[in-house]
Amino acid sequence: MNPAAQTENSPVILWQICDGKRGHLSQSTGLIQALHRRVPLAVHRVTAPPLSQSLASCLTGKTPWAQDLPAPQVAVGAGHATHAALLAARRAYRARTVVLMRPSLPLDWFDYCLVPAHDDPPARDNVIVTAGAVNPMQAPKDHDPERGLILVGGPSRHYRMEAPALLSRIRQVLARTSPRYWTLSNSPRTPAQLNRELIGLQAAGVEVTLWDQCGPDWLAETLARARDVWVTEDSVSMIYEALTAGCRVGLLPLPRKPASRLHRAIDLLLEQGFVCTHNEGETGAELTAPPRTLDEANRCAGLLLEKGLLPETPGSATCP
Repeated sequence: MNPAAQTENSPVILWQICDGKRGHLSQSTGLIQALHRRVPLAVHRVTAPPLSQSLASCLTGKTPWAQDLPAPQVAVGAGHATHAALLAARRAYRARTVVLMRPSLPLDWFDYCLVPAHDDPPARDNVIVTAGAVNPMQAPKDHDPERGLILVGGPSRHYRMEAPALLSRIRQVLARTSPRYWTLSNSPRTPAQLNRELIGLQAAGVEVTLWDQCGPDWLAETLARARDVWVTEDSVSMIYEALTAGCRVGLLPLPRKPASRLHRAIDLLLEQGFVCTHNEGETGAELTAPPRTLDEANRCAGLLLEKGLLPETPGSATCP
C-alpha cells in the first residue's frame, strides 16, 4: 500500500500493548511516534492481560480484556509479557503485529520483528535489524557545549557495582574544565548508599536530580540541552537514547559479570566509535562526536511502511 494514500482516509487504529516497564514503553512509543509522523494513527494503550487470558483469546478469537476498544489494525508491543496479547490481536482481528525485541516465541508468529543486532537475529523478510533499542528521542539542531549530563545505573544480571571506583570516575569527570554545568541523575537500580554519595556531589555547577523527582519528559529535555553525556556501562537503553539525541557519549565502566549480549552491544558501539570509555585519571580529553546520529525509530517506521504494515482499508469495529 502507498503510505501517502493512507493519509486521505480515517486513522489507522493501533494498539500499543504494554507490560508496565518504562523501558519497554519507551521503545514502543518511539516507533509509534515515528509512524504517526508519517500517517494518521488512533493509538490505544492496552495493558497486557495475564497470560491465561491472552491464550484464551488466541483460542476463542475474543478479547473481553479490551472491551469497548475499537478493533486494531496494527498492534505493537515490547517485552515478553506482551507477546501473547499481540498474538491474540492477530488472531481476533487479523491485526498486523510488530514486536520490538527478539521474541521468545517463533519469529514467524509475528508479522514484523525489530531485533537489535547484538541479539544475532536471523536474516528473514519479517525481521528488521536495529542498532540497539528503538526510542522516542530526537536530536535537536544544537546542544549547549556548556552543559553535561551524568547518568548512573546500578547492579544488574550483567554488571556489578563498585561504588568507590565509580565515584572516583565521576569526580574526575566533574573536574573537567568543559562543560561548566553538570546535571547528575540516578536510576531505580542505584543502591541507596550510592544515592547518598551522589547527592553529596551537588555543588556550584553541579545539580543532582534523582530519578523519582523527574517528570516523564525530563530525560528528553535534558538530553536535548546537554552536549556531553557520561553513562554507566550497565545503562544500555540510556546510552542509545543519548546517541539518538545526538549527544557525545562517554561510558563509565563497571565490572562485568560473565559475557552476555549486552556486553556485545557495548563492545560494538566502542568498535564503531559511537562511544568512548573513561580511563582512570583522565581529566583533559574532550568527548568526540559519534560518526552519525542514530535515528532507528524513523528508519524502522519507514521500512515497516515499505514492507506493507498498514492495512488496505482502515476499520472502525468495536472489540467483541
